[in-house]
Amino acid sequence: MGDTKSTLKSMQYIAFQGIEGAHSDLACRKAYPYMQTRAYATFEAVFEAVEKGEAELGMIPIENTYAGRVAEIHSLLPLAKVHIVAEHFQRVEHCLMAPKGAKLEEIVEVYSHPQALLQCREHLKNLNVRTEQYSNTAAAAEAVAKWNDKNKGAVASQLAAELYGLEILQTNIEDQKDNTTIFLVISKTPIHPDHGIVITTLVFGIRNIPAALYKALGGFATNNVNLLKIESYIKGGHSREAQFLSALLVILGKKMCSWH
Repeated sequence: MGDTKSTLKSMQYIAFQGIEGAHSDLACRKAYPYMQTRAYATFEAVFEAVEKGEAELGMIPIENTYAGRVAEIHSLLPLAKVHIVAEHFQRVEHCLMAPKGAKLEEIVEVYSHPQALLQCREHLKNLNVRTEQYSNTAAAAEAVAKWNDKNKGAVASQLAAELYGLEILQTNIEDQKDNTTIFLVISKTPIHPDHGIVITTLVFGIRNIPAALYKALGGFATNNVNLLKIESYIKGGHSREAQFLSALLVILGKKMCSWH
């Protein structure tokens, strides 16, 4: 996707799902350090914030190398009146944190989002601690800070530890060191690249007949369009109606092209 940072410096807010200190918040700050992050409770609320102009940009996770795709986004993207203007790859680095003065050997219970606990399962198992699920990694850190119990810890980002005044006992405790989340950056205003190699996203449906997908893919091949990925998903729970989300690699000439 195109580098939009130089053209978006005048913008103020970038929206994300979660609370302050979540990995999505960290991704926003890494990708757009000159913007202010704004938290929303749901992914749908992030899309609405961008559509209404409450935030100039939104950052949405679409896939994780360890946990797989974020299925909810596939349902929201086709309905949203926004444009994908960039992508961001965020390395997920989990930290074990606790109230100030706590020692690693004192930790008995560790709180975090189920996916974070799963991604750190072997490490936490070796520490012989009991794990408890929480709604969000940053929310778990906030709760541990509020409880101020040196026997309780949280798995969250370094940013969460800084925001909620916790002490980091261990860093990079994730089992897979290549754990990365791919984020899409959405905007109400499209970008019009006119040359070079770009990536765009397409959602399309096909008729429920034999070889329909084969014929659709043939159209991309004959037009020299490279499909980087293609995913099928069921729209509205009807098993006979599938849609496809594709990432396309396109070499543009002088003709203008919009992101979709």
